[in-house]
Amino acid sequence: MMSDCLFCKFVAGEIKPDVVYEDDQVLAFRDINPQAPVHILIIPKKHIATLNELDDQSLAGTLLLTARNIAAQEGISEEGYRTVFNCKQQGGQEVYHIHLHLLGGRQMTWPPG
Repeated sequence: MMSDCLFCKFVAGEIKPDVVYEDDQVLAFRDINPQAPVHILIIPKKHIATLNELDDQSLAGTLLLTARNIAAQEGISEEGYRTVFNCKQQGGQEVYHIHLHLLGGRQMTWPPG
């Protein structure tokens, strides 16, 4: 846990996000600035600053499978959805605790950014 990390404060219960799923490894909550009708962030409970530091294949798979399960729960799995990791400044990362964006509920366009 990093004391100055916003997402670590969510995990610790110091700040209460709009949680949609939680287990012993991950926390998923609605984005406060949604870019789609469904915009959920899925984070590991363990602090990992960027995707460059993620070295746990099992945790990477857990994040993706959690996104798949939440997409079904949110009713967007049949029509389609997007998952995105932003990495560092030029990748658009704003909070330095890895988080997988789950976006859906509208037509996505390409290129994304």
